[in-house]
Amino acid sequence: MTGSDGPAPVQTRVGADGTAVIELDRPAALNALDLTMVRLLTRALVRWRDDPAVRSVLVVSTSPKAFCAGGDIVAVRTAGASGDDGAVRGYFTAEYALDALIARYPKPYTALIDGYAMGGGLGISVHGSARVVTERAWLAMPETAIGFFPDVGASYFLPRLPGAYGWYLGLTGARIGGPDAVACGLATHHVPAADLPALRDALTADGTPPDAVLRSFAAPVPERPAHAAAVARCFAEPDPARVRARLAAETEEPEWAQDTLTLLDAASPASLAATAGLLRAGAGSTLEECLARELELACRTAGSADFQEGVRAALVDKDRKPVWSTPVVSTS
Repeated sequence: MTGSDGPAPVQTRVGADGTAVIELDRPAALNALDLTMVRLLTRALVRWRDDPAVRSVLVVSTSPKAFCAGGDIVAVRTAGASGDDGAVRGYFTAEYALDALIARYPKPYTALIDGYAMGGGLGISVHGSARVVTERAWLAMPETAIGFFPDVGASYFLPRLPGAYGWYLGLTGARIGGPDAVACGLATHHVPAADLPALRDALTADGTPPDAVLRSFAAPVPERPAHAAAVARCFAEPDPARVRARLAAETEEPEWAQDTLTLLDAASPASLAATAGLLRAGAGSTLEECLARELELACRTAGSADFQEGVRAALVDKDRKPVWSTPVVSTS
């Protein structure tokens, strides 16, 4: 887990207007965060934190497909399988420290999300002061489908989303588009993809505060995200068994309920139980407490049978047919 080879996967510069720009530049891996990227991001943010010449930070991607598709889970799986506990703990400690640094950053921190932002990609965006999404953005915490759990501080930010929406996203791993991400609180502004070049120019132009620039570009979004009422009904009691029962009994949006049950049926039962416990505890915890709890669970999970199997099925062999250690009890 030493990091990337070849050109630096994170490019940084500071413009004359005082905007520090971070470019995630590992497009072949959809900017999956390896340890090198985590360290480069951390060093830049620490360097700029107390630099009076830097007034704000802007994070963008060079990939046309993704902002950041997650953490370097395959490397974590390899380290976990070999019993390299030091490498596993080192990676997650560095990644979660970066998330905490972003959350407490004293200067405006804006992420432009055009494409996928999943898992670790939310860790380096949701904790910032502004998260801009386009109609091509897809946000998700899909960890239960690979035998893991929503981490990077998700046990803090998911239970704080309105209407049980965070429980829905965390347990099922469902993807949501840009406007819905703003409506539920994961993102702060929706800007059409065609306007991104002009937005980026405006954010790095003349020292205008980022919040003023973003307000001038933001497009309207729905008052509530898709299926909000059904989510509130079915995930109001966030216990996986009760959620399944409510979904099975859902009559107002039966198609959505069946699709949601399918997502739950594909998830690791152990991951669903762990996620429910984490979100329940996180609802009354600080971000730092959530990250500490997630770190200990991540280190234990990396070598588990379900994580090894889930990553194999999703990212190594890609057969999408994981065999979980505990059988799925389906209600469909």
